[in-house]
Amino acid sequence: MGLRDRSELATAKRVVVKVGSSSISGANEGKIEHLVDSLAAAHGRGVEVILVSSGAIATGLPLLKLTEKPDDLATQQALASVGQSRLISRYQHSLERYNIVAGQVLLTSGDMEVEETRLNAKSAMDKLVSLRVLPIVNENDTVATAEIRFGDNDRLAALVAVLVEADALVLLSDVDALYDMPPTKPGAKRIETVPFGADLSDVEVGGSSSSVGTGGAVTKVGAARLATESGVSVLLTSTDNVSAALEGQAVGTWFESE
Repeated sequence: MGLRDRSELATAKRVVVKVGSSSISGANEGKIEHLVDSLAAAHGRGVEVILVSSGAIATGLPLLKLTEKPDDLATQQALASVGQSRLISRYQHSLERYNIVAGQVLLTSGDMEVEETRLNAKSAMDKLVSLRVLPIVNENDTVATAEIRFGDNDRLAALVAVLVEADALVLLSDVDALYDMPPTKPGAKRIETVPFGADLSDVEVGGSSSSVGTGGAVTKVGAARLATESGVSVLLTSTDNVSAALEGQAVGTWFESE
């Protein structure tokens, strides 16, 4: 497990890709096509691609004529219920251009904490990729309670990457890399590589700038640490850079694994 360098992503056997709500919903809904183009290209090279995609609640907002994510859990669950099927439908419609079948996998935090269900989830995803299906994983927001939620899909993606013994995890966001300070600040420098176990306490990282997402740089750094400690290398970059990332080009921030 684990790749030595981001250039090896081009020939990796199994890669988990995570995309956030803000990258594929609302004004960015059309970016699903670009994302699918890149995933299909990797799939065509023989890479076993597993996508962890947020976006169910954000996709449900306009369907229920709401403009922003509500605070109460019941309405969030209703939004996830109507949004998840629409989200998968959009992915499948786009994937059909490449004759690729999508497989929906919905998980709760509890599923990953019990050995029987955790191993069952792994077996299901192993079988899907062996059948050349592209699994699309999301938190099962419709039934997850506030107490047992993953908190964000960056953490879910890291847990999935470790579970399926992926070679690498690619975390996509609206920022192209990790910077030594918020990238909007003058003089901000891209961090190209983070050695395993590096102290990032002096790096200024913020939370999500999106009104529909729950992540941000903080959760991505946390997810990268979780994955790398289990031997899964991580690349953090923007959704716009996904094709270059999967081709092993020098983009984003590379987190070295143990």
